[in-house]
Amino acid sequence: MKVASIDTLSCDAGWRNYYFVKLVTEDGIIGWSEYDEGFGSPGVGTVINNLAERVIGQHVQNHERIYADLYSCTRPAASGVVAQGLGAIENALLDAKAKQLGVPCYELLGGKIRDSIRVYWSHCATWRIAHPEFYPPAIENLDDVKAMGMEVREKGFTGLKTNIFIYEDGNVRGWGPGFGRPFFPELNIDKKVLRNLSAHLEAFRDGAGADMDILLDLNFNAKTEGYLKILREIADHDMFWVEIDSRNPSALAHIRRQSPHPISSCETLLGLREFLPYLREEAVDVAIIDAVWNGVWQSMKIAATAEAHEINIAPHNFYGHLCTMMNAHFAAATPNLRIMEIDIDRLPWDQELFTNVPKIRDGHLIITDAPGWGTEPDEEALRSRPPIKARGLTDQHKAAYAVSS
Repeated sequence: MKVASIDTLSCDAGWRNYYFVKLVTEDGIIGWSEYDEGFGSPGVGTVINNLAERVIGQHVQNHERIYADLYSCTRPAASGVVAQGLGAIENALLDAKAKQLGVPCYELLGGKIRDSIRVYWSHCATWRIAHPEFYPPAIENLDDVKAMGMEVREKGFTGLKTNIFIYEDGNVRGWGPGFGRPFFPELNIDKKVLRNLSAHLEAFRDGAGADMDILLDLNFNAKTEGYLKILREIADHDMFWVEIDSRNPSALAHIRRQSPHPISSCETLLGLREFLPYLREEAVDVAIIDAVWNGVWQSMKIAATAEAHEINIAPHNFYGHLCTMMNAHFAAATPNLRIMEIDIDRLPWDQELFTNVPKIRDGHLIITDAPGWGTEPDEEALRSRPPIKARGLTDQHKAAYAVSS
């Protein structure tokens, strides 16, 4: 079954866009994948379109050969947006191959190990603070944070993840200097940040209760000294993990050895070669893998290597519903799974864009047995919401604060 065409599509996702690959075979089977250009990755679609001619005419069954060929021809710069383009093509090939065989994608990965996946409510309070026009009700103070903690518990979730916020002068704003919002490239952590972070976590604990697992994502928002100051400040908090992005595996290993809480990281890494130093240095308790960026087949290799280092993994997932389903198949087939990320606060029109949406029961995502990823974009719905200029982190046309997952 040969590839006949590859196209990219996009649509309005409020403060960002959703992006898709549509791969059509000579037999008319359509393989879909979702990718992203909003998390600091403008240009992935250009990579996909430039490489498409090299894929057309090849058999979708040979996705590993195709990936190796694309890696070879881009080897001098086969990271960054190039690697994400390769991952997006691989994921569309997997969907088409599974549909040809009439099986769910997890069957291509060795079969499912579990029927459901424990998920945590990501960007909890974060989206309602950063984008209240899309994710109501707005959060304006710590009482609202406490109320949201209660909401998470009452809706049956057992884990939530949040970020850093500053409460002062009756306003709340995100603290994301690692993403230039605000622009403080020195990334120092002062007492105001520490005081506000501790109060934010206390409000969530008061609302969510003692049994809720609380995760904290610090992103790239400090340097080694600052991360250690934060960890000392929140030492008495009961944390599921503290998520830290660092380009230095030795520095992260140093942080982990002094941390009272488990450390997760690696969500922005691309390819097994980039993960290896973090695994060898024992820099993380949980390795976060972006299967959207890396490709699900390549992500299975990364997960297997993490397993050999006695480390569990967690999918990085804060995109559209197709990405959630792609990550669900990855998580279903991965032995060393810790937990899976998912955004529960959604755009009002998210359900219109996809043929099926994830089913969640008692804080667990239920695995579908439908062929392929189990959902597809609705092309008519995509056309009804053309893409906007805003592109997530790279959008400078307004001062709204946006953070990663």
